[in-house]
Amino acid sequence: MLMLRKMLLLGLSVCLAANVFAAVEVDEEDENKPWQELEVQFPAPPQAENLQSFHVSATTDNKFFIDMASLSVGDDGVVRYTLLVIAPEGGRNVTFEGMHCQTRERRIYASGRADGSWVKSRNNQWMRLQPASVNRHHAALFLEYFCPTGGIQRDVEAVKRALKQGGYAETWVR
Repeated sequence: MLMLRKMLLLGLSVCLAANVFAAVEVDEEDENKPWQELEVQFPAPPQAENLQSFHVSATTDNKFFIDMASLSVGDDGVVRYTLLVIAPEGGRNVTFEGMHCQTRERRIYASGRADGSWVKSRNNQWMRLQPASVNRHHAALFLEYFCPTGGIQRDVEAVKRALKQGGYAETWVR
């Protein structure tokens, strides 16, 4: 039953990816307003008790976590979060990132050091999300947790619930 549910979720995710990553009509009124990103404050380093795992794909052995204490949704429509990726061999990658649902872009603000400090990213430009890639964790975050409808997410508690419940799609299958 669990395998069937995962297969259904994967199929639903693929269908949603095709629709959500496609060009979407933008409200003319919103299009004319210049978007202004808020100034970013780096969060405290992630603590084990605040880490929430999330599923990316059956094709990766990496483990993916969001630091729930760092998760926020700004008035600029950007979901900001600390991402921790742990490779099977034990390698760890910590980044503080932002995802702009409306424009389907992501940005890495900083990388975490072992001592808990942050190093500002050299290339912190907004990058377009890709629906299918080898490392599809950003697409999974976009489609299943942060931006399930492709629009601006304003409710950080809804994002936290989605992460804890295995995504928005999980509630559709039940």
